[in-house]
Amino acid sequence: MRLRIISYLAPSIPAEFFRLIANDIDATVEFNEKISGPLPGDEEPFTSGRADVGFVCSPTYRWLRPAVELLPLPVPLDARANGRPVYFGDVIAREGITSVEQLRGGVWAYNDSNSRSGWFSMLDRLGRSFFSRCVHSGSHLQSIEMVRSGAVDAAAIDSNVLRLQRRAGITVVESWGPFAIQPVIVPASLDLETKTHVANSLLTLHKRHSLAPFGFERFVPADERLYE
Repeated sequence: MRLRIISYLAPSIPAEFFRLIANDIDATVEFNEKISGPLPGDEEPFTSGRADVGFVCSPTYRWLRPAVELLPLPVPLDARANGRPVYFGDVIAREGITSVEQLRGGVWAYNDSNSRSGWFSMLDRLGRSFFSRCVHSGSHLQSIEMVRSGAVDAAAIDSNVLRLQRRAGITVVESWGPFAIQPVIVPASLDLETKTHVANSLLTLHKRHSLAPFGFERFVPADERLYE
């Protein structure tokens, strides 16, 4: 049976990126666009055996381990990453706002409440009570559009997404992080031969395909310490 990939990161990270990986390792791929990855209370496909490889936000990995393990991690082209598998929460604001303090009492958009960059980074930095209202947008792309149109005052956007989606009328007022990149995970119960095959394919993917159109340089060996 072919390997089964599930990604929780599209469409903010282009679906074509995950289809490229699926084709490279002869796998199927499906997408869950409702959340950035399962957390307690959400259905998760990894321990049930419904998925073999997952692209998720880091809170999912922290919740599921040790039932899941890390595969190699993508390295963004962002110069701030400096060759590391990290990213940032870039705080964008509507026209006329130039500092985070000006956002006090304003309206915040977040892609979903399981997202490290879009939600938890704001809770850690400011707290929910800093804003008069928090609006669930559904994706980083929608958050960008809501800020651009003035429907909300600000949002924290995955820095890799923002580099691909830069729009006029958007100001970055602060950057939070770095955060460990969204991990690639496999069930710990998956056989070693398959884990090794997928890991080797990811580590050499840049030799067969350009990852630059998706904002990445290459994959590197995983380091669990990034997620402590």
